[in-house]
Amino acid sequence: MYTIGQVAKFLGVSRDTLKFYEEKELVKPRQDSENGYRKYSHYDILDITTVNFYREIDIEIKEIQQLRKSKSIEGIHSLIDEKERMILEEIEYKKLLLKKIHFVKEDCEKIRRFLGKYKVKEMRPIEIKGEIGHFTSYDEYETLQRNTDSLKSAITLTSLRRVIHFNDDGIINDKFFVVNELENLEKHSGGKILSHPKCIYTVVEDGRWSTDGKNIDHNVGASLQKVAMEQGHELLGKVYINLLLTTYEDSLERVFFEIHAPIK
Repeated sequence: MYTIGQVAKFLGVSRDTLKFYEEKELVKPRQDSENGYRKYSHYDILDITTVNFYREIDIEIKEIQQLRKSKSIEGIHSLIDEKERMILEEIEYKKLLLKKIHFVKEDCEKIRRFLGKYKVKEMRPIEIKGEIGHFTSYDEYETLQRNTDSLKSAITLTSLRRVIHFNDDGIINDKFFVVNELENLEKHSGGKILSHPKCIYTVVEDGRWSTDGKNIDHNVGASLQKVAMEQGHELLGKVYINLLLTTYEDSLERVFFEIHAPIK
């Protein structure tokens, strides 16, 4: 027989953990009738190491309590199957989270390199998966939620593209598409694919901190027209706008967008 101190020492657990297991009836050491000290048999030690094993693979205490009462081999297999499914789902979530984090890092780099600057570059293919009237059309957000790979139940406005059509007289119309950027064209789900090999590309800042809430569409459009003319390009009459990042200065939002204006 062993004391609680001896068991705690050679199993590497705390006395509080052993007392907690006892409270949950996961181990039932004998108590000395004379001094009240707990005495652990080798069967008790087996119980403790079994509980520790299941805790290490993230089986909840209430499930271990059920195991302690009675569980067939088939029941244990079913329990572990369910735990495996949950872990695989969590791994996929973590992969998606890491992917989003990499995107944010890329967006920070885009802002640093291209804010207020213009260059010709490709617009990577995007797949249209839905459409909403405007990013403030909150009653339509179910479409956005259903058609994005957003984290958990989060809404991500970075899955939206504003598409503006214009001519020499100004803006004709604008739309908001729910999109998915395609790394592999073979993996699209059947939606319309948009891509442009040559665009005038830039990053612009919006938000109350820099614009005092004023609409910047005309200024951005005029700048694109000027750059296109100076560089000898002809715009195709459309602009794709993607939200990169929102931050704050003096409690006012700073919103950064990337712009792709296709050229001939």
